Amino acid sequence: MNMEVRTRYAPSPTGFMHVGNLRTALYEYLIAKSQGGKFILRIEDTDQERLVDGAVEVIYRTLDMVGLKHDEGPDVGGEYGPYVQSQRKDMYKPYAEQLVKEGKAYYCFCTKERLDALHQEQGVGGGYDRHCRDLPQEEVDRLLAQGVPYVIRQKMPLEGSTTFQDAVYGEITVENKELEDQILLKADGYPTYNFANVIDDHSMHITHVVRGCEYLSSAPKYNLLYEAFGWEVPTYVHLPLIMGKNEDGSVSKLSKRHGATSFEDLMADGYLPEAVTNYIALLGWCPKDNQEMFTLEGLAESFSIDGISKSPAVFDYDKLTWFNGEYIRGKSPEEFLQLAKPYFRQAFPDTEAPYPKLVEILQPRVTRLTQIPEMIGFFQKLPGYEKELFINKKSKTNLENSKEVLEDTIALLEALPNWNHDGIHDCLIQYAQEKGLKNGTVMWPVRIAAAGQLVTPGGAIEILEILGREESLRRLRLGLAKL
Repeated sequence: MNMEVRTRYAPSPTGFMHVGNLRTALYEYLIAKSQGGKFILRIEDTDQERLVDGAVEVIYRTLDMVGLKHDEGPDVGGEYGPYVQSQRKDMYKPYAEQLVKEGKAYYCFCTKERLDALHQEQGVGGGYDRHCRDLPQEEVDRLLAQGVPYVIRQKMPLEGSTTFQDAVYGEITVENKELEDQILLKADGYPTYNFANVIDDHSMHITHVVRGCEYLSSAPKYNLLYEAFGWEVPTYVHLPLIMGKNEDGSVSKLSKRHGATSFEDLMADGYLPEAVTNYIALLGWCPKDNQEMFTLEGLAESFSIDGISKSPAVFDYDKLTWFNGEYIRGKSPEEFLQLAKPYFRQAFPDTEAPYPKLVEILQPRVTRLTQIPEMIGFFQKLPGYEKELFINKKSKTNLENSKEVLEDTIALLEALPNWNHDGIHDCLIQYAQEKGLKNGTVMWPVRIAAAGQLVTPGGAIEILEILGREESLRRLRLGLAKL
């Protein structure tokens, strides 16, 4: 039977969208779209204590920014809704009670105090002792009639093993004696994460379940639930871990100490959504032809599950920055200006910035938008600098010839009829030729005096043009005074 591929992204609204969550969403989207299927958004909010205000908006905003358009979800509807777990609350209890009736689950009346004591006694790794698993029916009926609080637990098989197939990791077997009788329905009537997941995935006809490999150990529990209901098990796709590089060269699970780890933090660091998406797609997936630059449409065409790696992927900020620079250079000057404007305003808060000129000198050089204010801050205010900056071996400049160049060029620039790029260029180049100097021997001292720093976007000519005649000459005279 040719079934429609249906994947779902089911985040809990607990704050930020971590790059690991974003990669999961991206792969689910790509698995669906590469096979002409549907991508569904479901909000899993059954863990009421962990909910964060505004977190659902963060999910929508992030998916929208990276272009992952869902076919069904809380905001767009669909035939298998509602798509918010808390709105499905009444759906779960009948399923749990069905398993109790069939002898596959049971009511557990153990108090929190008893469970805490048991946990202390057993130490780490201890599980529930199945105290209520075989209570006589009369006892169960009596406790229910008295209104004693209960949870519903699944009866796990006590011997044998459970095997499941994962599309990335292959066949995995777990001994059943290692599996605890998991809670399906909590005392407050809410389902546990695992139970709700299975019910929702089945009722929404999800064909592929994609998640991080840290959930591999939970898969047998899911499988035993599918079996208990007699339902078809979906295809599991567990993704490799994302690691971060430590200072000593080792790697550990990606966390804040490695750098920005949430999508919002990466945006705040000056990365573009499409660069982040492209880079994250390659964290754990290798295209057949080793291509690196992809649009979202291109990814959907090229993606296949067999390209997903088992090995952990290392999040390399340098590589992400390279991608970002490529995407910045790929923009039209107008697009770049729109992206850069807020950063230009930081450097030119009170005056109208010379936008076209700034675009011209910055777009080829910027790799993260947040670099812009620092790169052009000198236009607003000349930094304090030491006269030693005028000395440069490659340009053959020293304190003596720099002084001479500034004296001469100030006089020439004062008399310049047209203060524009070509006028300044011709004036300085002609001076170098007449004096028999290398171009660099003239440009270096002029640029240092105009900018007050070693590294600048653009050379002396662009800087003088942007600063204008009056400010340029003021700065060149200050440089001369230093010398």
